[in-house]
Amino acid sequence: MLYLIPCVYVFSFLFAGYQLFQHKPQFILRFFIFGLPIYITALSLLNQMGLGGLMPLFQGFKELIVVTALGYLIYNQTSKIQLTLIDKLVLAFFIYTSLYVFLPLGDHGFTQKLLGLKSLSFFPLIYFTGRFIHPKLVNLNANFSYILIVSIVAGMVLLLETITNVHLQTYTGYAEFFIRFFDTEPSGNFGLSWTFETSNGLKRFASIYGGPLELGVNTLFTLAALLALYTKDNFKFQLNQLGVIALLVSLLSIVFAISRASFVSYFLMIYVYALVTKKSQLLQVFYYGGIGVVLLVLFFLSGDIYDLIIGTINFSDNSSAYHVLQWLDGLEAIAAKPLGMGLGMSGRVSGAVGDNIGGENQLIIIGVQAGIIAVLLYVAIYIALIRFSIQQFNIKKGKIRKLALCLLLIKIGMIIPTFTANAESYVYNAYITWFLAGLLNTMSFYKTETKQIVPQHG
Repeated sequence: MLYLIPCVYVFSFLFAGYQLFQHKPQFILRFFIFGLPIYITALSLLNQMGLGGLMPLFQGFKELIVVTALGYLIYNQTSKIQLTLIDKLVLAFFIYTSLYVFLPLGDHGFTQKLLGLKSLSFFPLIYFTGRFIHPKLVNLNANFSYILIVSIVAGMVLLLETITNVHLQTYTGYAEFFIRFFDTEPSGNFGLSWTFETSNGLKRFASIYGGPLELGVNTLFTLAALLALYTKDNFKFQLNQLGVIALLVSLLSIVFAISRASFVSYFLMIYVYALVTKKSQLLQVFYYGGIGVVLLVLFFLSGDIYDLIIGTINFSDNSSAYHVLQWLDGLEAIAAKPLGMGLGMSGRVSGAVGDNIGGENQLIIIGVQAGIIAVLLYVAIYIALIRFSIQQFNIKKGKIRKLALCLLLIKIGMIIPTFTANAESYVYNAYITWFLAGLLNTMSFYKTETKQIVPQHG
């Protein structure tokens, strides 16, 4: 049964590639939605099946499909693209960081620098893939529904893990995969990694995803898609059966991931949603609920959950303390070399060779490698996307308003994880979000809603 997972991963890639060959580039989203959530789990199982020798090919599916689709779209582009502020910022980030491949900085060779560049600056290619595609090709409602279906499947697996108290990754060859390809020995009490447990021993589950933190972040994206899908132009929120199940599953997932950043972000997104859609009753629930939670923690809560909350607030638990140490390490490196230490000196490349500087923070990871200018460009892109999403939500209706709401909520939701993790490494969330950012930019040029073509389009 487990081996269905790598089959889905490979088939979704082949399906997207075939559809691209058939001049239907929009089906790249099907691979993003069905293939990328199971990326790490599928690779672990493929290695367990004895196909480790082909791992570079399997790992490269996501980059290959993006580069191929982007090349196809550029080649078939018939009208001139009018560059917006966001376009220019994304291009500037890509060009600036690409220069670091050729600069004599850091301890890594040319190949490792290229890998560092891919990890740091691949998102502009995803963004422009969404930017060049024609909006009417993308059936937004269908794709949001597929995202909810994936989350429900993940929730079913999570429920089974919770009932049996056993991680799915125990059976998928997760530890062996990381030993072989990342030279990372198993850690923690469950033979996986420390991310699968809290500092006080609570188990954290990951379902079909690559880790509990990824489960938390992907749940944020599910929530954004759900709220956007079921919000009408008059701001009325109406769930169908799929929506009700997906909402319940998202609550289950955010609890059992035990990711503090994602947990806070989950309710922050709902609060922002209530603000922008002017839902005063929901806001009142938040205010009174917040008071209730504070009173509960102060006077009634005890045990592991209480220790986890207090340890997070005062940075006394091991996980929070480790975050702080990593931040300080990275900030010292940036202060010493404000133009950066070179590609691969922080993040996945350096982590794989056990010589990571900084980390645990997307901005610090960028700053250590490419300096303060790159950080400022990334922050400018982030802020511009939030402002642009708010603008489009306020002045447009229909499909573009749904997209703007989704992008606004996920960007708000990812603020805290951006400060506590290598946020761009969560490929499922990152790939779809950047694709939708490019798509929203293109849709903003259409004064009237374009009709969605036949349902079989992606």
